[in-house]
Amino acid sequence: MEKYTQLTYFSSKYENIVIALGMFDGLHIGHQEVIRTAVKKAQEIKGTALVFSFANHPRAVIVPEGAPHRIGCQSVRLRILKNLGVDALVEIAFTSSFAETTANGFIHLLQQYFAPKYIVVGENYTFGRGGRGNPNLLKEQSGRYGFHLIVCPPVLYGGVPVSSTRIRALLAQGDLSHVNAYLGYPFTVTGTVIHGQERGRTLGFPTANVSLHESYESPPNGVYAVMVVHKKHSYHGVANIGNNPTFGGYDRRLEVHIIDFSGDLYDSEITVSFFFKIRDEQRFSTADELIIQIKKDKEAAIKGLKESFRLQENISMVI
Repeated sequence: MEKYTQLTYFSSKYENIVIALGMFDGLHIGHQEVIRTAVKKAQEIKGTALVFSFANHPRAVIVPEGAPHRIGCQSVRLRILKNLGVDALVEIAFTSSFAETTANGFIHLLQQYFAPKYIVVGENYTFGRGGRGNPNLLKEQSGRYGFHLIVCPPVLYGGVPVSSTRIRALLAQGDLSHVNAYLGYPFTVTGTVIHGQERGRTLGFPTANVSLHESYESPPNGVYAVMVVHKKHSYHGVANIGNNPTFGGYDRRLEVHIIDFSGDLYDSEITVSFFFKIRDEQRFSTADELIIQIKKDKEAAIKGLKESFRLQENISMVI
């Protein structure tokens, strides 16, 4: 998959472009339906499946104080798009000047740079200054600009439309079961392993420490059953998100004990996929009490992960 961060004349580089439009924050099952539809149509016409999106959330420019955190980091986003069969991703910066583009001006921009044969959007897609553009306008202008429009209906789960807003609310509640169902894959973060205080090693449970990026969503503090991927090898693990209250910690971070792994991970990138929450973060009176609880957490993770066959199959989306 090719990735571009600036607009250029893609119509001279690619044939029969089928373009999927959207913010695609989190790439949940609704977004995946839009993208799969574009990929399928591109294959039918022997064309190019292209995703056009923004590197930053538009609300970060329009209403910075109300801008949401992103769901999932960029590396995970790229892996999912590639695994969905996207040929090219155009992801430009949303700026204050771009925010002034009218809805009709945006459609003209699409014709100028992409000359798409098909445009694929979700039913609730909006575009242009003030979000005044919608699928109805695209349909009205399709004849003028020579493209066909495909509008994908919302994907429902439990009778409720899947949305990034809903996923954020569920994640804040620690409801990983529904978060993962909405995403269609386990909620995943990536990061570089940094040096910690090595308390886990002294307790008999060495951990890989990863800083949490403030601009991305993360589960609430607590202990979780996870799968860890390092250099295309996967392992079961127990992760703690929090401040290490037993030892008076303050910096919120992710610590992962990787089961049946030995080796040096410092400065390496790991991918951590969250399957279910084991317990809330808590403070223990002694290190021995903590050791006893960690053993219980490890047993709970091993047992639960063995039973999570379907979700483990879906991890292929993010690796």
